[in-house]
Amino acid sequence: MKIVFTGGGTGGHFYPIIAIAEAMRELTNERRLLAPQMYFIAPKPFDPEALFENQIQFIACPAGKMRRYKSLKNFTDLFITFGGVVSAVITLFRIYPDVVVSKGGYTSVPVTIAANLLHIPVIIHESDAHPGRANLLAAKHAARIAVAFDSARTFFPAKAQDKIARIGIPIRKGVAFVDAEGAIQELGLERTIPTILILGGSSGSAHINETVLSTLPDLVSFANVIHQTGKDLFKETEGTSSVILQGNEHKNRYHVFPYLNSLSLRRAAGAATLVISRAGSTAISEISLWKKPAILIPIPEVVSHDQRTNAYAYAHTGAAVVLEEGNMTPHVLASEARRIALDPAVASAMALKGADFANPEAARMIADEALSIALAHEPAEMA
Repeated sequence: MKIVFTGGGTGGHFYPIIAIAEAMRELTNERRLLAPQMYFIAPKPFDPEALFENQIQFIACPAGKMRRYKSLKNFTDLFITFGGVVSAVITLFRIYPDVVVSKGGYTSVPVTIAANLLHIPVIIHESDAHPGRANLLAAKHAARIAVAFDSARTFFPAKAQDKIARIGIPIRKGVAFVDAEGAIQELGLERTIPTILILGGSSGSAHINETVLSTLPDLVSFANVIHQTGKDLFKETEGTSSVILQGNEHKNRYHVFPYLNSLSLRRAAGAATLVISRAGSTAISEISLWKKPAILIPIPEVVSHDQRTNAYAYAHTGAAVVLEEGNMTPHVLASEARRIALDPAVASAMALKGADFANPEAARMIADEALSIALAHEPAEMA
């Protein structure tokens, strides 16, 4: 049995693939099936270590990006995408998988087009409340469509509606469950005050980092702060924070990291009283599983159309408040953090309201469907 995964470009696209692969291994072991050969086809491996740990072979395939703004690259990238389709056809023909599982994003386009040309079944998963263009294109020929938001259904064509199921977002087991004591002991967090976990997405956010630094003395005056900056933004943030907190009696309450691996994230989330985060759908689902109140800061719509929609859809449950970048001053961010973190009743109520948003079985449900399709797929179907 051969399974191809595609999609990526961000952690929100990539890590659900890892979650599905984990579930695939579990199901084949439980059913005493031969372990599937798994491949990840994309321009870059994103997280080679995660692929290696899950025995997923990476195969490079170029993909051009279609930007939402005018750019000469939109024209030149058409040729890259065409080359990617040719490459994907050759690759899929060579390994001939039983099913392709796509997370969407521009990196998935060549592979899903090639799979359609070769009559290979495709399952697509849409994480956002407003589906991306890659998944809308792939939906025309997809065997199954999994969505995380009910509102996403309306964007898919009428003839695809019977293929759609609201599944939720696959979350890696390594971050689905929290461990509070690990972070408290490792970082020496003060137990008598709240802890704020700040996540700027897989690449970090310069705007969030700058706002946090501007209000850092206020934040550490009432809370421990665990801040993931993004690898490229870490040195600058760490250097600036050391200057800002020089001589501050609470400087040891601030803990800054370029990136939190699954173990560190699980521990930090367990210790957190409040999570401040970008509004990627995977991040929102993790926060829901952690049962934590949140302040969501979506990427502006001119850059990404989906996060604002995701943020307000989740905030509608009462589990989060939304601060848009244009309105997020250091004072407003600190004020909201203080209001939620220092009031156990408010924090607890918000956490409970968001607990039902995520589906802890999402990865297993998609893996189960992929296995069913793979086992039924006949190589002779290839035209």
